Amino acid sequence: MTIDTLKRALKFLLFCLLQALVLNRIQLFNVATPLLYIYFVMTFPLGFPKWAGLLWGFAMGLVIDIFSNTPGLASSSLTLIACIQPYLLQLFLSQETDNGAKPSVRTMGLGKFFTFAITIVFLFCFILFTIEAFNFFNWQHWLGSIVGSTLLTLLFIMAFEMWEK
Repeated sequence: MTIDTLKRALKFLLFCLLQALVLNRIQLFNVATPLLYIYFVMTFPLGFPKWAGLLWGFAMGLVIDIFSNTPGLASSSLTLIACIQPYLLQLFLSQETDNGAKPSVRTMGLGKFFTFAITIVFLFCFILFTIEAFNFFNWQHWLGSIVGSTLLTLLFIMAFEMWEK
């Protein structure tokens, strides 16, 4: 096992524990919950194998589903995000970027990273809350959950990114 795999497994464990034990208990205005575990999938490097991203994304989603009692919601949403993350990352990185570049403020710049982060997080929240609602009967709550959770998650991601810098 390589050092990179061990680091990734440790991050996996830390994000799962943080989400399950702390962040799932935060609910602002009964709609916004920080979903920081998306950061794990969001920061896969440019040359990361797609099959490995799908496995990591599904495994993290499954663990979050088990601890959050949301069967299939996080795993399906996170697997879909892990599937489209490499393609979105290619849109935001320049062509001369090396193959192992990890998306961060340091490698992409603040503007591009923020745009990449808001795109990934919004798509994730949209997919997650649409599957959760499965109808548009209470569309105000659905829309509030998407917008509120997106903004709160972005706040946590940017704080985490600035702390990691």
